[in-house]
Amino acid sequence: MALSAVSRRGSCLARALAAPPGWPQALPPAPRPGPPPRPGRCLRPAARFASSRARGSAGGPQRRVVVVRITSPALWLRTRFCFLLIRLYFDPEFSVEEFTRGARQAFSLVSKLLSQCKLDLLEELVSEEALKVLKEKISLLPDNHRDALAAELDAIMYTTEGDVRIYYDDDGIKFVRILMRFWYLNGANLPDELPGEAKVFQIMFGDENTKEKKHLLTANYEFQREFTEGAKPDWTITRIEHPKLLE
Repeated sequence: MALSAVSRRGSCLARALAAPPGWPQALPPAPRPGPPPRPGRCLRPAARFASSRARGSAGGPQRRVVVVRITSPALWLRTRFCFLLIRLYFDPEFSVEEFTRGARQAFSLVSKLLSQCKLDLLEELVSEEALKVLKEKISLLPDNHRDALAAELDAIMYTTEGDVRIYYDDDGIKFVRILMRFWYLNGANLPDELPGEAKVFQIMFGDENTKEKKHLLTANYEFQREFTEGAKPDWTITRIEHPKLLE
């Protein structure tokens, strides 16, 4: 991949994260009211599900990978409050949906470049401090661990925000950090189990004689943007974690 091509991609992703379009003009139709909650029960954010169906041959068996994660109500409320503050005081056009879409694209691009050891192509998306740490770690990784870093966009099973923090300092500089968590499937030649990680899923394509084994892996990417007047409207990745792979 040529440097100019990656630079154009990095610029597009930065603009997608920094300047998302405004809120949609039309609201979806309101759902029909259901029965009121029973006394003594509190309403909580629902569990989140994500799935991917593997296509087999005509009439052949299929397997679906389902990722289930129950969101902490306290964390859910805290992150929504922080997003509200961002819209009220920093960027009235900030959209969680658009940010998440851009973060997924950035994660896929950066993870694949990490897997290929093309760190010099990450300067537009990753901070200088994070790149320095990555260069030391990547050089020590075995080949199968490097292969496991790559996440194709359609292999990302689930994405959610891990934490949102808003910072001010005495000089009037203000910035936001958003930690994003990703669950993705990867077919690298890893052991059947990694300490602290999910077990291997065997996804079947076609019939019983055709199986493809994939790992369900996690990654944490932290995005930062400065909102001080006059600062560039770009999001930068300041921390990258692939537990049990990139340590």
